[in-house]
Amino acid sequence: MVADEQIEAPKKAPPTFKNIQFQEKFRPITSSGKKRTWKSLKQVLTHEKSLPWPSDHVHYSSINAPPSFKPAKKYSDISGLPARYTDPQSKLYYAIAEEFSTVRSLPMDITAGYLALRGASSIVG
Repeated sequence: MVADEQIEAPKKAPPTFKNIQFQEKFRPITSSGKKRTWKSLKQVLTHEKSLPWPSDHVHYSSINAPPSFKPAKKYSDISGLPARYTDPQSKLYYAIAEEFSTVRSLPMDITAGYLALRGASSIVG
């Protein structure tokens, strides 16, 4: 008798993006009878670039932004891993003990090259 009865699972509501009333709610028909057009991101960016922004205004499409309050992350000059240590002689960053032996064995011109790539001053003691 129990096998003949089928248990129905509760019906889930359809996802919001599939809701039929979505367009009616968020794309209302204007008083002139036209549907409001949606703009793509590219159209919005182009429109905002054409607006007369003050020169000191900082927004998401401007390159000039205030400096960060967080300290810059240090990465190993040898492996590129996050570096926790700095060699006091050569000022190169390293992450593990094996890299330390590599850093100490490098000639001065290679050390200066690593520092130049990082943009640090090439003070090699």
